[in-house]
Amino acid sequence: MKSGSGFSLSQLSSDSLHKDAGLQWHDVDLWRGDRCLQRGLNGHLQPGHAITLRGPNGCGKTTLIRTLCGLSETEQGDIRWNGRAIAQQRSVFNGALAYAGHRSGLKAELTARENLRFAARLSGTAAPLEPVLTALQLDSCADLPLANLSAGQHRRVTLARVLNSGKALWVFDEPFTNLDQAGRDWLSEQFARHLDAKGMLLLAAHQQSGIEPGREMVIELRGTGS
Repeated sequence: MKSGSGFSLSQLSSDSLHKDAGLQWHDVDLWRGDRCLQRGLNGHLQPGHAITLRGPNGCGKTTLIRTLCGLSETEQGDIRWNGRAIAQQRSVFNGALAYAGHRSGLKAELTARENLRFAARLSGTAAPLEPVLTALQLDSCADLPLANLSAGQHRRVTLARVLNSGKALWVFDEPFTNLDQAGRDWLSEQFARHLDAKGMLLLAAHQQSGIEPGREMVIELRGTGS
């Protein structure tokens, strides 16, 4: 069964109805080298909800996102997907995750369209490309190599990859960067549709997300000074 945003509800499994559904983290410490950025972080992202991370540059927003996605190790703490440690179910967790960080994960020699088609095949989704290309103002450059696109266009291709991924958990690091107001409004609408379909959103963003307050928890990160 497919949800309205295109992901398979089986990605949430039967666990999606119990109290441990979604992404949980407990007592997580964040370090950069020998400097502690945050201590004892806790959170629970449930189906149909969003968590937005805010805070000054250098406070650990990107480090936390990468740690929760399993891209960076944590020396302290527990991270679980549907009640089970992600380290014990990497393939299951990765199959439900779509992540857009500062690095796009796209191939510069391929066109925007080719990159998105390749990503769609890897995700196993058949979502059409044209609506998202048009909405993100990429239709005029979709057949150019990614290396020829501006930084803003490159960023929008990265957003399109996640929006068309068919995954239950969308993770974005500063998704509104390089978008005009119309683009930000459109992206907020896509977020709302994903949450309506019981998807989940984890964001680091300086701008307002446009998500209704009842479905968004904002976590303010501050430096520990250590």
